[in-house]
Amino acid sequence: MERQARLPVVIVGGLHSAARKEAVDGLLRTVPGSAALHHDLSAAADGTVLRLVRDASGELSRGVTPLINDCACCALREDLVPELERLAGSGLTRLAVVELWDSVEPKAMAEVIAAHGAGALELTNVITAVDPALVLPCIGNGDDLAEAGLAAAATDQRTVGDTWARQLEYAPVLAVVDSDQADDEDRALLTQLHPTARQAPAGSAELAQLAFAGFDVEAAAAAQHPACALLPQDADEAGVATFVWHRARPFHPERLYQALEDLCCAAARSRGRFWLADRPDTLLAWDCAGGALCVESTGPWLAALPDAAWEMVPPVRRAAAALDWHDEHGDRCQHLVFTSPGLDRDNIEQLLDSCLLTDTEYAAGPEVWKRLPRAFDALLDAA
Repeated sequence: MERQARLPVVIVGGLHSAARKEAVDGLLRTVPGSAALHHDLSAAADGTVLRLVRDASGELSRGVTPLINDCACCALREDLVPELERLAGSGLTRLAVVELWDSVEPKAMAEVIAAHGAGALELTNVITAVDPALVLPCIGNGDDLAEAGLAAAATDQRTVGDTWARQLEYAPVLAVVDSDQADDEDRALLTQLHPTARQAPAGSAELAQLAFAGFDVEAAAAAQHPACALLPQDADEAGVATFVWHRARPFHPERLYQALEDLCCAAARSRGRFWLADRPDTLLAWDCAGGALCVESTGPWLAALPDAAWEMVPPVRRAAAALDWHDEHGDRCQHLVFTSPGLDRDNIEQLLDSCLLTDTEYAAGPEVWKRLPRAFDALLDAA
């Protein structure tokens, strides 16, 4: 018996709801037999999530699914794959377009589809829809999602800026709408925030082709992991700059902590990995958007692991470590990237350099470094 082909599934997300709708409508018009599945979380406060299915001609069906543990995203995860499998089972759908609600992040949904829908479904790409004129207002917005009416659960503590950053940077394809309000600075900012993304006009035949291009969930996760992230390179265009700061010496924890406010306000977006002298074995992630900083431990540096443990580390992580390898420190390093209009590179560089151990402090050695003030304990414990 011939095996039935899996149903191609493309995810389209992003906070820019009008751009997202334009991208989805374009796919439905361009790809015959396509259908869009959307879970509307705007009524989650009332205890339900609205499910809508439509094609190019209009609405095909609607239904509701209850919240799970007061979490709209949990309900979405539970309902998503069965609904996609129903579309696959009909034999009438050529492409399923999953249109995410505003603040839903594509990474979690992509991993759900890949993990639970492998038998009938094939995730063929992830697209974030973008209005270039809204990139800076979103990436620079430090408000909580709850304040903006976009929280997916009562416990949702994300901000607009960090949510938008993850939506933008995870997707390998950006569906860009033609905006009269956008200028060269807006477009340069978009490109520098995600320089490896393919940009295609929303509603175009090119976007429809990219919807079938293929997607690797593991590679996408690795590209976002602080240990091996594909961070932007130095750039300067149309008043927007990206500054890459790379050093092979640890931070003094107290001096860095005192500089956090200035560093967070220095750029619309900054991210990367860093090394604190009092935590010599811990790889720390730096993630800042809209002035809101998240720092967290992501486990040990490879140099802190016994040789036998290296076989358990993904090859992409080992390859990334090799690029930064130092004879004395291994992969321990500072690698931070700042992107913003009007970026003051010199000021950021001087401020970061001033937070490193001095020659005298460095010469004292790791055992002395561990006794430095543990200024980041409260932040890391909270994370």
